[in-house]
Amino acid sequence: MNSKSLITGFFLVGLGLLLLANNFGYFFIDWYDFEYYWPLGLVAGGIFFWALWLADRKDYGLLMPGTILLVYGLLFWYNVQTNWWYMEELWPFFIIGPGLGFLAMYLFGGRDRGLLITGGILTGIGLVFLGGYYDFRFIWPILLIAIGLRLLFKTRKQESNGGTVS
Repeated sequence: MNSKSLITGFFLVGLGLLLLANNFGYFFIDWYDFEYYWPLGLVAGGIFFWALWLADRKDYGLLMPGTILLVYGLLFWYNVQTNWWYMEELWPFFIIGPGLGFLAMYLFGGRDRGLLITGGILTGIGLVFLGGYYDFRFIWPILLIAIGLRLLFKTRKQESNGGTVS
């Protein structure tokens, strides 16, 4: 039996035992309490995917759903505890979650440069929005100018070296 099947089997048996024990009144978890604890199910799912990756480190694609579930689960758990008062400011974590997933895939996976670039862009955009639009209203024009100048100088350098410009 491979380690992924072993981890998945233990996870499912454990979850089934918890639910069965709850039916017999051992945990006294009422359904109205579910509204406070459901995000921890997402966190458990994220930990499950990370555990599967730890069992087979070649399958680094498991890090994306694991990271997203962890980030979103913690975000939702915080919002449930604070009565969703801060969700208006915390929505950028919906962008940051996949960004961190790409960065985890880059760091622990094949070191594909595309993963680093995509993760950096998504995480950066999320952090900019997390800081608030009005605090960064001067950053966007400066960032666009810097990217434009970089593209212009890169194109000019390629033309002077006799390279083709695409």
